[in-house]
Amino acid sequence: MLPQPPDTQELLDQARKGDAAAVDRLLARHREPLRRMIALRLDPALAGRLDASDVVQDVLLEASRRLRDYLRDPTMPFHLWLRHMAKDHMIDVHRRHHQAQRRNLDREQPIVPAGLADHSSLEIMAQVLDPELTPASAAVQEETRRRLQAAIASLEDNDREVILMKLYEELSNQEMAAVLGLSEAAASMRYLRAVRRLRAILIPDSSKQSENR
Repeated sequence: MLPQPPDTQELLDQARKGDAAAVDRLLARHREPLRRMIALRLDPALAGRLDASDVVQDVLLEASRRLRDYLRDPTMPFHLWLRHMAKDHMIDVHRRHHQAQRRNLDREQPIVPAGLADHSSLEIMAQVLDPELTPASAAVQEETRRRLQAAIASLEDNDREVILMKLYEELSNQEMAAVLGLSEAAASMRYLRAVRRLRAILIPDSSKQSENR
């Protein structure tokens, strides 16, 4: 999710004073970034049964109930607090649905959430591969999107998670470190390793070229 809006702290201060309208505005401001974050991780096998907006609604309801506790002891920025809560909900949602529909869900299907299509694959590819990617053809753009989604889906969980956090949610190194419970340097190194692995999938010879430099 994108960094929190600049007026978040002001709304938090008003909420701390008991302003119910400020609470409503605060949660509303974070609804769409939270939806995008959840959509990036929603198993496509659940697409016909669950929408990211449904999960967002549950997260915001819990956030409303727990907001007073957060305001008493804000151990992390508000948007990261919401993100942490959303991750817990996602784990519960996937566990519950896989247990209830085990026979119907394809558990071997790579996780390529539809939420990845909300972002520009060309811009992401440019950040990973660093060429001038400006194809005008819609067919070329679709192929670029397909290749990128498949490559991300094939990564190990830890690598895929940092790629999603950095390139799609646009979290800073400091924010990634807070989410992962790592130092900023360690979080940055984990991301760089994930990018190298993603690049090696997209351009198989790239790892060999890097070793020869």
